[in-house]
Amino acid sequence: MNRKQMRFYIFAAAAMLLIPAAAAAAHHKPSADKPAAEQTDSTAPPQVPQQGTEYYRVLDIQTGTVLEVPVREYLIGVVCAEMPASFAPEALKAQTVAAHTYAERICRRNRENPDPALFGADFSNDSNVYQAYYTEEQIREAFGSSFDIYHAKISAAVDAVCSELLYYENEPIVAAFHAMSAGKTENAETVWGAPLAYLVSVDSSTDADAPNFLETEMFSVQQAKEILLAADPALVLSDDPAMWFSAPVVSEAGTVIRLQAGSRIFSGQQIRTLFSLRSAAFTVSYAEDAFTFTTKGFGHAVGMSQYGANAMAQAGCSYQEILAHYYPGTVLQSAEGVR
Repeated sequence: MNRKQMRFYIFAAAAMLLIPAAAAAAHHKPSADKPAAEQTDSTAPPQVPQQGTEYYRVLDIQTGTVLEVPVREYLIGVVCAEMPASFAPEALKAQTVAAHTYAERICRRNRENPDPALFGADFSNDSNVYQAYYTEEQIREAFGSSFDIYHAKISAAVDAVCSELLYYENEPIVAAFHAMSAGKTENAETVWGAPLAYLVSVDSSTDADAPNFLETEMFSVQQAKEILLAADPALVLSDDPAMWFSAPVVSEAGTVIRLQAGSRIFSGQQIRTLFSLRSAAFTVSYAEDAFTFTTKGFGHAVGMSQYGANAMAQAGCSYQEILAHYYPGTVLQSAEGVR
C-alpha cells in the first residue's frame, strides 16, 4: 500500500461515522454518503431523550443561527428529508430509530468534546456532513399539496418510536443507512477500513427491484483522463484506453474493493467519488472511445437499505425485525427498558 492509499484509509477510518448515507430521499435532495460519528468510551447506562422534553441544537448553515429543535420535531424533519413518505409505516419507523440513534450518538460526542465549527450546536443541517433535516417550511415545499397526508403519516411513525434507540454494548450504534445495496449490504470494514460487529453483510436481494437499481454513466476518453490526472498528476496512462482500467477486486457483496487505473491502484470508493457514481458496485467497459460505468444500487451499502426496509415492511415485517436484520446483534432500547 503506497502513502496516498494509506492516507485514504486513515481518513476513512477517522471519518467513520459522521453521516449515515446517500438516502432514498436523495431522489429529491441529495444527502452525504459518509459513515457516522466516532465511538465514545462511556459505559454509563443509556439515557434516552423523552419525546418533546429534550432539544437538539442544530446549526443552520445558511443563517449561522443555532436552532433549538425538540427531538420529535427534529426526527420528523430528518425522516421527511431522508426517506420517501410513500414508504410503508414500518419502514418509516425503522428510519426514525436509525436517525434518532445517529443524532444521539453525534450529540453525545459533540457535547462531551465540542466542535468549534458548530458554535455550540450538536450538529448542523449540512447534509454533506450530517444527516439531512427539513424545517416545516421545507417539508411543505417538498410535499406541496400532499403535505397534510405525508406529514401526518411520518409524524405517526415518529410518535410510535420516538423514545427508542439502537445500542451495542451500551452505546448508541453507528446507524449507517443507504438507499439500496447491490443485493447484499456491505461490511463496514470493506468500505471504511474498520470493522463494526453489527455492520456486516446481510441479504437485501429485493433491492434489485428498486427503481434505478442499474444505472450507467458514460465518459469520453478525454473526460476520464482529466478526472484521473486531477486525482494524481503523476499517473501514467497507456496509449490504449482499453487498458486503463483493469484487475478489479470485488467483494462478495459486489463492491469494488480496488482496481488498477493506469499506473496506480485506486479503491472502488475513490473511483466512485472521482466519477460521481451512484455506488462502488460497478463495472467499467470501453467501446467507441468512451468508458461506460454500470452501477448497482445507490449509496455506500453499509447498514440499513432503505428500499430493502420498505420491501420487508411491505412483506409484513415490523420495524423491530427490519432493524434486527440490518443491524444484527444490536439491542433496541426504550425508556421503559429493553425490547
